[in-house]
Formats: sequence, structure tokens, C-alpha cells
Amino acid sequence: MAQHLELGRRGEALAKAHLEAAGYEILDENWTFGKAEVDLIAYKDRVIIFTEVKTRTGSGFGEPQDFVDDRKQRLLATAADEYIYLMNHQGEIRFDIIAIQFTRQNTYTLNHIEDAFWPQG
Repeated sequence: MAQHLELGRRGEALAKAHLEAAGYEILDENWTFGKAEVDLIAYKDRVIIFTEVKTRTGSGFGEPQDFVDDRKQRLLATAADEYIYLMNHQGEIRFDIIAIQFTRQNTYTLNHIEDAFWPQG
């Protein structure tokens, strides 16, 4: 398996464990709609949380969360609209980012950014 795919899977597993430990219920993983994929869809306090997980091994090109650009945000919003429709969810939603950065010593930091963005049109 390509190294970047393995890193991404490790990051998503860590993010899922983090959310579950914080009391979130995981509704879906790697949910796709069209060209969009939502890494984790969670539920807590009557809010559906669409979570993008970004995992990196260094910050030479920026922090992991910096890679959730406007295009990605729009794709996530489109997927979220469809998910809300399918689930008939009438409550609140939000978009979170979980940024994970590994060191050369194979340790990591995890930064859960709640309400990280609100996609524009």
C-alpha cells in the first residue's frame, strides 16, 4: 500500500478513537457522495459533525489543517447536504478538522478544531 494512504488510515483511526473517547458517536466513516468523501461523520449533543482528518509527517508545507482548502470545503458541504437530506436531520451541523502530525520518532500531536469552517456558496 502506498505510504501516504497508510499514513491517512492511521490518522483516521486515531481521529476516530479520539472522537469516541470524547463521547461522540461515529455514524459513518469514509462516506462518499459524488466526488466528495467525508472521513468521519459523528454525532454528539444532537449535532451532526462532518469531520475532515488531515495527517502529515512534517510542517514544511504548512500545518495539516491548511490543506482543507475552499474547494474541499465546498465538496464537504455538498456531501453534508445530501447526508442531512438522507438522514432527515432537522438539527444543527458543524464542520470539524482533526489535524494529526507525526514526528520522526513516530509520536504525534492531534489537534481537534471544532467548528473549523463554514463552507461558502
